[in-house]
Amino acid sequence: MGRSRRPRPKHLGKKLATIRKSLGLSVTQMSEALGYSHPAHISGFERSNREPSLPVIVKYAELAGCSTDYLINDRLELPAKRCKRVVK
Repeated sequence: MGRSRRPRPKHLGKKLATIRKSLGLSVTQMSEALGYSHPAHISGFERSNREPSLPVIVKYAELAGCSTDYLINDRLELPAKRCKRVVK
């Protein structure tokens, strides 16, 4: 028996980039806010080359002020103008 691939959100990368840009953060600043040592991780998430872990998805949702559902459900769009500017 082989392992079947689980479906992946097609628009997750675009939504993550939208959140970062709406916060006015560079890729480097976002990587620092999420605890990554290298901005390539964030670029990979936004280009859909890498899949972020659940804690990273939760952090993006917190920054955007929305549920994780909006990030992982391709049928839902991000709420407009809800991103917070509370990055430390």
